[in-house]
Amino acid sequence: MIDTHAHLDALEDPEAAIRRAREAGVTRILTVGTTIDGGRAALELADRHDGVYAVLGIHPHEAGAEGGRIDELEELLGHPRAVALGETGLDFYRDRAPRDRQRMVFAAELALAEELGKTAVIHSRAADADTADALAGFGGTVVLHCFSSAALLPVALERGYYVSFAGNVTYPSASELRLAATQVPAERLLVETDSPYLAPQPVRGRPNEPANVVHTLAAVAEARGDEPAALEAQVDANANAAFGL
Repeated sequence: MIDTHAHLDALEDPEAAIRRAREAGVTRILTVGTTIDGGRAALELADRHDGVYAVLGIHPHEAGAEGGRIDELEELLGHPRAVALGETGLDFYRDRAPRDRQRMVFAAELALAEELGKTAVIHSRAADADTADALAGFGGTVVLHCFSSAALLPVALERGYYVSFAGNVTYPSASELRLAATQVPAERLLVETDSPYLAPQPVRGRPNEPANVVHTLAAVAEARGDEPAALEAQVDANANAAFGL
């Protein structure tokens, strides 16, 4: 089992969380750095643990403070444990960085991902049309992380993007997300925790961690009418293809 998106450096005890994940059958984790320093921390964890890989990028919230560090990001992405660029994208919900700055950094990161042949892991919130427009010319592999916008689903299906569901798909109010999960082709489906955020319903109210991805998988399998073991194998294969694992 794999957790395709976790922020291990944001957990109180990453080492213990990795141990608990393995005990739960989660043997691979993609840990995400959202700043340059966070990227270095992600690579350190990946170097120390078999089955941990790094996804490195400048988050749209950090576009103002970190957007001038693309050269440093490129250097980090040369590390053999760095399997994707991200999360990158647009967040017009919280607007923690100016929108024009977000667009500029997003474009620069997409260009870098394409140049390096890296998958792009996308964060999009309240920015569906702008995200779709920015990705229109991107020729590489795309993962829509923590999918939460039904309006982006037609674009994702048409363009063959990978669609990754997090713990919020398990919430009683998330019927629209569960419906979306039934429409994604099996070979384009991923699951994640987005730890320490969005703990799934059985452990809601606690900090999330990679071990909990099993709950997300179970909810997606139930929505789709799939056997959990079969879906687990499919997600593992999809992650191998999406991230070159």
